[in-house]
Amino acid sequence: MKKNINKVVLAYSGGLDTSIILKWLQDVYDCEVITFTADIGQGEEVEPARAKAKAMGVDSIFIEDLREDFVRDYVYPMFRANAIYEGEYLLGTSIARPLISKRMIEISQELGADAVSHGATGKGNDQVRFELGFYALDPNIHVIAPWREWDLTSRDTLLKYATDHGIPVDFAQQGNKSPYSMDANLLHVSYEGGVLEDPWNAPEESMWRWSCSPESAPDLAEHIELSFAGGDVVGVNGKAMTPAQVLTLLNELGGKHGIGRADIVENRYVGMKARGCYETPGGTILLKAHRAMESLTLDREAAHLKDELMPKYASMIYNGYWFSPERLMMQQLIDASQTHVNGTVALKLYKGNVIVTGRQSDQSLFDESLSTFEDDDGAYNQKDAEGFIRLNALRLKVASGRL
Repeated sequence: MKKNINKVVLAYSGGLDTSIILKWLQDVYDCEVITFTADIGQGEEVEPARAKAKAMGVDSIFIEDLREDFVRDYVYPMFRANAIYEGEYLLGTSIARPLISKRMIEISQELGADAVSHGATGKGNDQVRFELGFYALDPNIHVIAPWREWDLTSRDTLLKYATDHGIPVDFAQQGNKSPYSMDANLLHVSYEGGVLEDPWNAPEESMWRWSCSPESAPDLAEHIELSFAGGDVVGVNGKAMTPAQVLTLLNELGGKHGIGRADIVENRYVGMKARGCYETPGGTILLKAHRAMESLTLDREAAHLKDELMPKYASMIYNGYWFSPERLMMQQLIDASQTHVNGTVALKLYKGNVIVTGRQSDQSLFDESLSTFEDDDGAYNQKDAEGFIRLNALRLKVASGRL
């Protein structure tokens, strides 16, 4: 039995699926629909969504540039943790969902809406990410997930619905549509479906949008320097930049040099395995540089503890728990570790590779007088190592009698 809904905030792109959802909500729930379109760097013009929403009778239309918010408040905190899911995925889609959820709840509260709606399917992770975010921020909100309610199960049925209800489909005809299910933002582009549904099939070179292949990348390496403050990149090649400006530039440089492609079979939270391909050129550079900066400035046990916690942190983001108490608690620990992660990392970009060539910091823990292979003038007494080794070997000696 459907709940009586007066107003619903819809995550709206202006594409075929969300245009159909808009009309479906108006017809099935007989409610006012408020559309929300976020520019988080997907590389497509978002303003046309306004005209499409107006043409479908929407009065309250929100189109917002959230690129700086996205990188500053979501991407950067995640990269302070060096988060990577199942060893390869840099969480580009996952980290965008909390921001969208947050802004939708804010709009629903501003306008007195009693429901929110999204276009994620019942098979994927995004439905979980959106809705865990919604409920964390507004426990009483009602969520409408059309893909779990309606009987439109294929592209043909969607197109028929659009035709029957007068929804313009000129922007979504088969000849203009990518064969892949894609998601893009300032951190990455993802690709699923099509030939990728068979894990044996190699991705087509024509699929990639942001990067050239390593084989066709320039034969001349490019050298760059990234400036860190509190674990975040604040400048490139000596020029101060905002978070979104940094990631935009690194995407351009990484794509130029064939950096950041990944082909993964991952474990979705709903239980199935899925094959996806990802382009994360700027993020790949950020991760490499951040670890290099930490290697110089972070205490050994602090660094090792971060590495132990990272898979849990990454899983929380992948599974939609950005607003959970445990993620917020862990973020405080991670951010506290970044106080001294300041300095500069030098990198070489070459044919798909990010190569660290130097790192320096006024707060470096690297002591050349201790680590030198030359005369250290007594800074380190090598005889001390004997007792250290004997103490650490004691339990091994005792246990050897049981082998």
